[in-house]
Amino acid sequence: MPLVLVLIPSPSNDAPALRAIEYGVILLLWLFFMWVVRAVWVEVRPLKRKRRRDDDELDPALTGKARRGKRLRLHVLRPEEHAGRIYDVGEETTVGRAAGCGVPIDYDAFASNLHARLYRLDGDLWVEDLGSTNGTWVNTQRIIERTRIDKGDLLQIGGTVFEVGK
Repeated sequence: MPLVLVLIPSPSNDAPALRAIEYGVILLLWLFFMWVVRAVWVEVRPLKRKRRRDDDELDPALTGKARRGKRLRLHVLRPEEHAGRIYDVGEETTVGRAAGCGVPIDYDAFASNLHARLYRLDGDLWVEDLGSTNGTWVNTQRIIERTRIDKGDLLQIGGTVFEVGK
């Protein structure tokens, strides 16, 4: 007569431990997913404009003539490893990853080759988007047409944030 081995599952105390491990792995996956979403958001979100003390002291009666002759520059704020760089803005300057741009941001993967154009018109500095994929932002507002920028404004091109200053 053949010997038949019958396996009968015995009550196990491992079930609660396995269930806890399953929930732990699921929790770790969710935490990793949220960490990735946060990392992407930090790179592409526009910076909020900080209110400056000298903004309160500006005379609203100033006209374009009073602003003429100001030589404005772009000061890099973000990314951190390029913060402190300063670019002079001439009569017309392009910003992008292309080699011929007046403000080269070849380190920025979110910028287009020819991303934006800065130019002077009647003594004011204007910026316009050149059909970029990620858009151009002035003080947290995405621009769709040419926009005048002044000292203290924040200009975001791709993942690079500039402050307009002297």
